[in-house]
Amino acid sequence: MSDRTEEFRKQPPAPLAPRPLNLPVPEETALANGLRVVIVEAPRLPLVSFRLAFRTGDAFDPPELSGLTDILTSMLTEGTETLDSRQIADEVARLGATLTAGANADYTTVAASSLSYYGERVLELLADVALNPSFPEDELELTKQNVQQNLIAQRAQASFLATEMVARVLFGEHPYAVVSPTPESIERMTREHLSSFHRSMLIPNNAVLFIAGDVRREEMLARIEELFGGWQPGELPTSQFPSLPARTSRVVYLVDRPDSAQSNIVIANPGITRTDPDYFPLLVMHTILGATASSRLFMNLREEKGYTYGAYTSLDARRLAGTFRASAEVRTAVTGASLKEFFYELERIREEDVAEKELGDAKSYLTGIFPIRLETQEGLIDQLVQIKMHDLPEDYLQTYRERISAVTREDVRRVARAHIQPERAAIVVVGDAAALGEQVAPYAQEIEVYDSAGQRKGLSSNGGDGDEAATIVADRGHDSETVAPDKRKTNGGNRQMDGIWNLEVNTPFGTHPATLTFERTNGALTGHMNSRLGNVPLTDLKTTDEGFDARVALDFQGRTFEADINGRVDDDRLDGTIKIGFPMAPTIRFTGTRSS
Repeated sequence: MSDRTEEFRKQPPAPLAPRPLNLPVPEETALANGLRVVIVEAPRLPLVSFRLAFRTGDAFDPPELSGLTDILTSMLTEGTETLDSRQIADEVARLGATLTAGANADYTTVAASSLSYYGERVLELLADVALNPSFPEDELELTKQNVQQNLIAQRAQASFLATEMVARVLFGEHPYAVVSPTPESIERMTREHLSSFHRSMLIPNNAVLFIAGDVRREEMLARIEELFGGWQPGELPTSQFPSLPARTSRVVYLVDRPDSAQSNIVIANPGITRTDPDYFPLLVMHTILGATASSRLFMNLREEKGYTYGAYTSLDARRLAGTFRASAEVRTAVTGASLKEFFYELERIREEDVAEKELGDAKSYLTGIFPIRLETQEGLIDQLVQIKMHDLPEDYLQTYRERISAVTREDVRRVARAHIQPERAAIVVVGDAAALGEQVAPYAQEIEVYDSAGQRKGLSSNGGDGDEAATIVADRGHDSETVAPDKRKTNGGNRQMDGIWNLEVNTPFGTHPATLTFERTNGALTGHMNSRLGNVPLTDLKTTDEGFDARVALDFQGRTFEADINGRVDDDRLDGTIKIGFPMAPTIRFTGTRSS
């Protein structure tokens, strides 16, 4: 094989010249009740897709009923005035169709798709679940139980804890700060709440119906008028939300997960709205810095240093606000070293112009994948929803590639300096605080420590001397799960436990009261625990010089879980932990005082 052939194989082929998109033209009209209708005739395949989108999402939940929109959308397909959940599911399956509903912070959608032959029937089902939901009591109770279980599982995930803390510190009192409902808000939701919220929020003058596929516009409009024409409009909801908190310094928010083998790192700044003029240059900058597996952060932290499986940035631009984040999951031992590389790359893209090749590669990538997103009806209709729900220009799809191609090296550096602000960043680290205090200390003058329930544990003005870590280690000493054999006693020893203890139990869902009672029967110590989960006896009770170890059986959602409970006594104070034998369940901590 010749040298010329070998050299040819080393060079990737040049990108092809852009082709015209040749997109079908959407046609828009409106019904008398304010419902806007966008129809795209695309007869290439015998398919049709529907989206009914409302300009209100999770951000419009009442403060005392967080999660209401998500519960409402999950209930839409669980029954209407004429069909129950089984009948709806059977009909959708018979047609080989899809019918779903969901919401994000900014908007809510009811979506359906099918062969165009069944299009009218599927549109009838969509109209029925959107306009006439019945919110059956039995289905609501089952939905609430499922959500409560999901809340337990998600709080055991470090990625969720990191996302929750970032939203909390960057959005403050703004509704975007809420990423998950509370158990209390789910529990208090009623059928009346859902019905009232549905009537006020899901109204035609706040909605757009999108249809794309093998349809005839005039025929479809006539059917839409029959199904949606009698839908009564309402008063449009307002969106006067609080301003975001101003950030003036870099702060570490350390979420403690004892004994975690890795750290979840998120470095975040306030970002832009979806209509910000800087969106396209920021998108290019984001692609160079951390959007893909060939971006700077990935190549540094994974390929060169081997600290992580992947390091990325995310550009979250919503209707009212946004964030820019850099993140990775790394081994605990290299958390500090990873932060060093993060800040090196964040500063480098602010202070130096990117290389022409980097810029060209990023623009080729973005303009290359864009047409792929529009190849299917589902992809096209999703883009149309984005345009309407985020108030984007009508020619957004036609001008996308031009606006990407127009970004310069100077633009990239300008938006990096404007929207990446390391000196005011929120550094969220989820991991074993005792092992992380000294590692994170050099990167901020202030460290706030939280438990997995989001409760504040302490604040340190840090000069890098590891005081915070020492404090956490000292606290952790009360949580020892084992006791040296020479310190164990029979369950008749250590009378300092005797009596009633009033506890505060720090669960992932907040602090709850409980009592521990220790008493003697024929000289032997017995005990029981009284909490919101019932009054249950302590078994395998052993006392030590420091306190006690025992087991307890807890009933939750109809299931019984064994748990290890141990406590340490210091005069009239009791500190301890409860470890539930449930996959991914976090360690629950409690404190208590002796009842007078």
